[in-house]
Formats: sequence, structure tokens, C-alpha cells
Amino acid sequence: MASVDNANGTPNPQTNRPAPSIIRLQATIAAARFHGLELDMRDFAGEPGESSPSPATLVRWLTDQGAVAKGMNIKWRYLVKMSNSPPIVLMFRDGSAALMVNADAARGIVWLRDPMAGEGVAPVPVDEMRLNQVWTGDILLIKRRKDQSEADAPINAAWLAKMVLREKKSLRDIAIASMTLSILQIFPPLIVMQVIDRVVNNRSMATLVSITAIVLVLSFYEVLLSYGRRELTLVLTTRIDTRISLHLFNRLLALPLEFFEREQAGNVIGRVMAIYKVRDFMTGRLMSTFLDMFTLVVILPFLFYLSSTLAWMTIAASGLIGLLVVVFMGPVGRQIGKLIKAEMKRAGVMYETVAGIRTIKTLALETSRKEEWDECTAGVVQAKLDVGRMSNWPTSLSMPLEMFINRGVILVGAYLVLTDAASVGAGALVAFMMLGGRVASPLTNLAKLLDDLNEVTASLGEAGTVLNQPTETKALTTGMRPRIKGALSFIDVNFVYPGSTAKALNDVSFEIPAGTMLGLVGRSGSGKSTITRLLQGVSRTYTGYLKLDGVDLREINLTHLRRSFGVVLQDNFLFRGTIRDNITAGRPGLTIDDVVRAARLAGAEEFIERMPAGYDTWIEEGSTNISGGQRQRLAIARAVICDPKLMILDEATSALDPESEALVNANLERIGKGRTMVIVSHRLSSLVNCDMILVMDRGRVVDIAPHEILLERCTIYRTLWMQQNRHTEGRSGPSAPADAPLIAEGE
Repeated sequence: MASVDNANGTPNPQTNRPAPSIIRLQATIAAARFHGLELDMRDFAGEPGESSPSPATLVRWLTDQGAVAKGMNIKWRYLVKMSNSPPIVLMFRDGSAALMVNADAARGIVWLRDPMAGEGVAPVPVDEMRLNQVWTGDILLIKRRKDQSEADAPINAAWLAKMVLREKKSLRDIAIASMTLSILQIFPPLIVMQVIDRVVNNRSMATLVSITAIVLVLSFYEVLLSYGRRELTLVLTTRIDTRISLHLFNRLLALPLEFFEREQAGNVIGRVMAIYKVRDFMTGRLMSTFLDMFTLVVILPFLFYLSSTLAWMTIAASGLIGLLVVVFMGPVGRQIGKLIKAEMKRAGVMYETVAGIRTIKTLALETSRKEEWDECTAGVVQAKLDVGRMSNWPTSLSMPLEMFINRGVILVGAYLVLTDAASVGAGALVAFMMLGGRVASPLTNLAKLLDDLNEVTASLGEAGTVLNQPTETKALTTGMRPRIKGALSFIDVNFVYPGSTAKALNDVSFEIPAGTMLGLVGRSGSGKSTITRLLQGVSRTYTGYLKLDGVDLREINLTHLRRSFGVVLQDNFLFRGTIRDNITAGRPGLTIDDVVRAARLAGAEEFIERMPAGYDTWIEEGSTNISGGQRQRLAIARAVICDPKLMILDEATSALDPESEALVNANLERIGKGRTMVIVSHRLSSLVNCDMILVMDRGRVVDIAPHEILLERCTIYRTLWMQQNRHTEGRSGPSAPADAPLIAEGE
């Protein structure tokens, strides 16, 4: 890559250096470290087709990691004035980067530091001519986010308004276009007034020709401006929609696993999707009413100019419509709330039916599911009827007022003309009629807008019940990132699940060095899986100390922690895609050699190679085209491909047939070489080769020792072992005493 030579500051090709993309990432990490942000290069996921991360890609990554970043292209004359500023990342043409640590405008030089060199290495002075040989003109500015981030701010009306107001430039252009259109809308009624008062009455052909020419010019500009405003509005609503969608999905991903375990998936999806009703309101009715208000501001004074009496009548009628809407807001809002809850319930039934369709078909549960769906649909229909009937009252009561605005005002105006009660001519009356409708429409829409607020408020509240839950954002973006070796230490750890009074873990204490293969055994509910949950950072509300390599687990960056672990569960989820994509999930840069190596370790290579497309075999949704044992081995391959220093296998072999289980168990020693392994299994035969086996009972540690020692001194372990091995030890081996209690795994 081309970089700055430490001797004379000239760009010079370097050898034996990392790839340019690595150097650019390292420069970004170094600049973030200056602000106290510790980033991990493994957390970065580049855009497809990018040989080196662009400033925009780096900005997205930094934003996700809790920083404030901005990429921009500037000239040398502005760069050289950035003296005494935090480190700035300068992008080079070869895909690498350097850190600018200072500048001197008087001397015309900047000081650059090689991101791959130590901080003790002196920066190099570079002038404009030399820098321009390698610099693209792009820079990356980084700072730490000190206030509450937008990603963690409560989802409410203020948050959505802030999202809209961020588009200040588009809003300004739309406002200018709307104001201009409003002004242009005054001219047609004025022209009609002139046609009636001068052309028709005076039979003036010349005036008619002149007015026609003016009408054509104004019409052209009105069409042009209307097209431009619609285009600007479309761009604005699309940008807002994109930003809201990205934020909502990021917020959903940041919610802790415990929340999803407590809530029904269908209800979660239904509540989150309710935010799009708010989006439609803000970019639809609210936007159109906002634009119409410009018409009101411009035309209303002109109406008073034509006839103050008729203008006040129009405003009074519109005000009464607004009063009706306000009166009915409460009752209609309560009915809308019931409707939303009914729709959520029905959506939950739909999701549950689709997710559990295999069980429904297998057990012939179609009839019962239809009955439940019919009941939910009846609830939704009834709620819709109630909302419609309640909304029908203000609509019906406001219709006479709307008719008065559109028809009655002109009749009153005609009466005033006939009785000479007001100085209004025939042309002015027609012009008022044309403009009055344009004024009445925004006023009535503004009043009806309050009615829509009921549904919007209810939808926003439903979305907030999910999206305003405490997130893991801080834990995912802050904390230490130590090098993981795998030494574990539990010291007086206690944990209680939310809503429970009994301790899931009660003063649990044990310690294992790095590289240990630890088995966890015990009856159901003894706390085995709870230990693995705490290790994964799923729950952090425990008391006591849980240390990884001497560092408290709560002090470690959660993303770094989970990326350093390999986890295989009893029921693993495979994504819809190829086998290769599933094994490399989260690690798209790994090669096919890495995939084959991981599949071989997991014992999956032999069945993958028998498939017609091999590693490109497509896995259907729900993994319906592969067996449970095959799915489990692919999950193990996915866990070992990133070479984690600590692996957790929670009943990972329970779904395997004896042959597959024997194959995986035979590879466990190879898989566990050089790494710590925590294996939860109710099949004790798969744990006999573990260095240590931890026996749990009712949340407490009963014993920890190798298999042979536990058989001698631990009653619970010996009883479990003898229950599972009666067929081999019933004749010649030791047997349980006649009065020994049977301790079943499922108790």
C-alpha cells in the first residue's frame, strides 16, 4: 500500500503490511479509541462488493457501536485549518487510511500517524502536494455520543416528530413550493371575477385575450410546481419511512432475549407493525393537512378582503366541525383501542398457526384452530362495527356544517348582494365561492385530523409497549474487550427469574481453568441451563461474581462476549438459505475451506457430501428437508467455524440418533482441544471424558470432580448413572440399594 515514509514524509510503497482495508479499519478503531470507544474489528460487516470500507459504511458501523460519525469530502485549505482537533481519519486512494493528529495552516502542513504503528511513534509532517498524491479528499470525523442516543430514545410522538424534522432541507423546499402554489391559487378566482365584471359586462374581446394568456402562463407554472412538490413529498416520505424502518428493526434486535421469551411472538410483531399506522398518518393525512395550511394562510386574508361577513361564517362553521370532533375524541378513541387489541389477538393466532402448522397437521387440530380464528375474527368485526358506528355520529353531525360552507355561504352572499347589505359584486361572490372551498377544506381536514389522533395514539402506545422496553444497546456497544482464554469463576452467584420467588441459582461457586472440558448434570430444574444463560449474557441481574479470565462478565462488551463463544442449543434454528450460508452465518468472509473444516469437526461432512448440491444445498424454512440430527450437526459446525475459545453445548446431542451422537462425541475431544467447553447433557455417557463434571441440584452445586470420583462419592450422580446404564451393569456391575430412591431426569 502507499503510505507516508517516516523519514521524509513522501508517499512510498510498503511491503509486509496488512491489506489496505485492514489499515483503514485500524485507523477508524484508533480514532474511536481516542474518545474512549473500544471497537472490535470482528464486529465490522462490510458492504458486498467493497474492497475497502467506504466512509458511509464506516459511519453506519460507528453509529451502531454508539459513536457519532460523519464522512465528508473537503479541500486542503479547510483540512489544514483543523489544528488541535481529535484524530481525523484520512482516506487514501489505495483503500488504506492514516490518522491526522494536527495541522499548521501557517506552514501549510499536517501531521499524519500510521494507524499500524504504536502510539509512541512520532507523527510525520506532510504538505499539500505530497498528501494529494495519495489522499482522496474524504475524511471521517468521530466523537463519542454523550447524550441519550436516538437509538435508545423513547418511541413516542416527539421521537417521530424529530425524525421528520431532520429532513429540514426537503421540508423547506416543500414549504416554498406550497406557498408559491397557494399564491397562484388566488389568481384564478380573481381572473373569474374580472371576466364577469369586465369581459362579460363590457363585452371586451381584447381583455378576454389578455386574461386567457395570463391563465395559460399561470396554469403552466401551477402544473410545474405541483409536480415538483409531489416529487419532493415522495422523496421526503420515502426517506422518513426508511429511517423509521431501520430504527425500529435495530431497536427490536437490541431487546434482550428474556423479553422475547416472555411475550408471544405474534403479539410482538403486531405491536411493532402498529408503528406503521403512525408513519402513514405522519406522511399522509398530517403531511397533506400541513401543506394545505399554506393555502389557508395565503387565501384567508383575501377572503376577508372580498367579504368579512362571509369569511367569518366560513370560519365559524369549520370551528363547529372541530368542536364536534373534539367532543367525540374520547369515545371513539376507546373503541379504537379495543379494535387494535382485537387485531393483535387475531394476528397472534395467525402467527401461531403458521409457526406450528406441522403440529396442527400431525394432530389434526385444524377444526380447533378454525374455531379460535373464527372467534378472533368475530371480535375484530364487532370492534370495527363499534368504531364505525361511533365515528358515524360526528361525521353525520358535521355534514350540515360542511354543506353550509360549500352551498349555504354562496346563498347568504347572494342575499347580501340582492339586499345591498354588503358591497359584494357578482364577480366577487363567484370568486369567494371558489376560494371559500379551498379555505374550508384545510379547516375541516384540520378538525378531522384530531379524530385520526385517536388511532395514532393507540397505535403508538401499542408499539411503545414493545419498543420502549429496556434494551441491551449499552451492553452491546460499551465495555471491555479482553482477549478470551476461557477460565471461568463463579463466586456466590445467585439468580432469580423475573416473576419467580425461588432461586434458580443459590450460592453457586466453582472455578475451572482455561481449556477445561466441563460437564453439567442434574435433574430438570437444577440450574444447568441457567448457568449457560448467564455465561452468554442473556441475564445480567445475578448477584455475586461471575468472572471470565478474571474479568467480571458484566464489564465485558456483550457483542464481544457472544462473538467469542460458540453456542449449540437443544433446538437450533437454521436460516432459509444454503448449508454454506448457515455455517458461515455472521462470518461472511470465511472461505469454503473453513466451512469444510468446521463440518468435518461436527461430523457433518459425510451427509453434506451425499447431497446433490453439497454445501450449496438449499435449506427450506423450518429445515423441513433435513433431519433433526443433521440440523444439530450443522449448528455445531456453525459454532466451531469461528474458532471460539469457549463453547457451550446445551443438550446439543439430544436430538441425534445413536450413530450421529457417537460420531459427535468422538469429535468432542478434537473440538475441545485448546478451548474451554461447557457441556450440558442428560446422557451421562457423553460426559465421561470431561475433565470435570459439575453436579447441580435445586440451584446448588452438589459436587464437582471427574467421572470416576463422582461415581464413588456423589450419590445423585451415581444414581443417575446407574439408572441410565442398568442394561450394562445389571448383571455384573454394582447395583443400587433396594431402598435407594429413583431419581429420574425429568422430575
